[in-house]
Amino acid sequence: MDETYVKHDSHNAFYRSPFGAVKSGTKVAVRIEADCFEKSELLLKFFDGSERIIPMTQITSEGLHVFEGYIEIDDTYIGLINYYFILYKERKILYYGTIRSGIGGVGKLSDTEPCFYQITVYKDFTVPQWFKEGIVYQIFADRFLNGNKNGKISNPKKNSFIYAHWDDNPMYIKDKEGNVLRWEFFGGNLAGVISKLDYLKSLNVTAIYFNPIFESSSNHKYDTGDYKNIDPMYGNEALFKELCKEADLRGIKIILDGVFSHTGADSVYFNKFGRYKSLGAYQSKESPYYAWYRFRHYPDDYECWWNIKNLPNVDEMNPSYLKFILYDDDSVLKHWMNVGIYGWRLDVADELPDEFIEAFNKELKKINENSVLIGEVWEDASNKVSYSKKRKYLFGNELDSVTNYPFRNAVIGFLNGDLDSSEFARRMMSLYENYPREAFYASLNMLGTHDTERISTVFKNKGSKAQLYVKLALVIQMTFPGVPLIYYGDEAGLEGGLDPDNRKAYSWGREDNNLKAFYKYITGVRSLDIFKKGDLKFYPYNCDILCYERSYGTDSAIVCINRNADCAVYIDIPNKNISVSVNALDFKIISKRGEVL
Repeated sequence: MDETYVKHDSHNAFYRSPFGAVKSGTKVAVRIEADCFEKSELLLKFFDGSERIIPMTQITSEGLHVFEGYIEIDDTYIGLINYYFILYKERKILYYGTIRSGIGGVGKLSDTEPCFYQITVYKDFTVPQWFKEGIVYQIFADRFLNGNKNGKISNPKKNSFIYAHWDDNPMYIKDKEGNVLRWEFFGGNLAGVISKLDYLKSLNVTAIYFNPIFESSSNHKYDTGDYKNIDPMYGNEALFKELCKEADLRGIKIILDGVFSHTGADSVYFNKFGRYKSLGAYQSKESPYYAWYRFRHYPDDYECWWNIKNLPNVDEMNPSYLKFILYDDDSVLKHWMNVGIYGWRLDVADELPDEFIEAFNKELKKINENSVLIGEVWEDASNKVSYSKKRKYLFGNELDSVTNYPFRNAVIGFLNGDLDSSEFARRMMSLYENYPREAFYASLNMLGTHDTERISTVFKNKGSKAQLYVKLALVIQMTFPGVPLIYYGDEAGLEGGLDPDNRKAYSWGREDNNLKAFYKYITGVRSLDIFKKGDLKFYPYNCDILCYERSYGTDSAIVCINRNADCAVYIDIPNKNISVSVNALDFKIISKRGEVL
């Protein structure tokens, strides 16, 4: 291709206005700037796969050519609108699109069909303020604290073992096929959580997200045995109700993990091992639960989650299952909402039909419009394709929030040197662009979960400087749009690789007090309105310096992160009248008035 100048930047309002995701019925102006093209057209691709070409008008007469087109969106349309430019020059056709799918910003010229830019079109929705402006603490109940005064473990399970010491390293006992032979437990329970509510309050926590707490045979509880019973090792419904009440008194809401794509084989509903009094689907086709499951050859050949025989899949849209989960007077959803919870995290949202998630959301909001629905999604949830189907998570009828693993990956990538600051900014601005604003500010920004390495372990290879990297990650997490999630024990410096190492017992009495103090400081910074609600703008500097502004009303703050381990840097932002020195592996948060926060 001939050398020529062409530019469209979806992150700049000159080139696309309004910025980002838009409500149904919005008119979007799109511009492209070029030096020598005769004509430009806009190719649109809609959510159903149909296409349309929109002519563009040249709006400048001298110098660079600026072409402008308008996308007029019907007020009933929700979904994605993807676009790229077709440019005509001396009988030659060229194309301009984004550098890679789902990532906006400045694109590139090509002589073949390029990657599409994205506009997310959504039905207006509102996420509860308590969630958007809060801090979530994730608890794996068995590993948090045994709150029994006598120190004994409540209702230990048959054919399991209990660790001899609270600080033992967890492990699995498996057969040759990888099946767990005996589940192991530490004995944490709900009483332990109640006893630490004031501690969580001191960390500025406003919500607790529990990994599953319903009765099941495993320690992780993703193999639900009975949706309407608290696991006896954790306590009972009365104790859980007390927990909800005591937490609420401290301004802390409770969110439960809902596992609805599958049950346990050892459950009231499937009852493969005959441990329940019910007539399970595995035992008889006359079972009231038989229609929930997908048997290929009854009874031993059935669909299961990731081919794990202990996790038989359910037909989420089966009328009987829907009634049980959503619609009965004492459905699973209504039962626990009436006990006092404020929201749900839907495990493996990709495995759930859009219709199920939409129905769940609708019933949830009927019960309490101030509740929240979070989906476990590991990628950009706005353009997610699961099992060859485009998902509708963020179009206004389904999820309020999603797990923000792209944020985690970008933070770690930047601090580890795998991404420079400009690539970090581009990835985060693309999420900002692709998500409805409500969803972006409600995204669950984690540094670690029960499915990942702990953040202290991620940076362990940094040796004596490891904690400095952890602190920089925390600064980004607490000053960035979205809802910070603290995985239990991270604030104490708990280490751990992948499952089961990331599920160690909390290190009570052996905490890293320096790190814990930093958590209290930085969660306090997060309580400022500019960091809970403020707009986001990045300032380019060099590859090692991440610099962004958060602004709300007349207030603002600049966050500067120096990942360079060897030297300090002097940062000058002339148009903000800010000059500041940032030490190696350090940060500065400067208010509009020049104060260091």
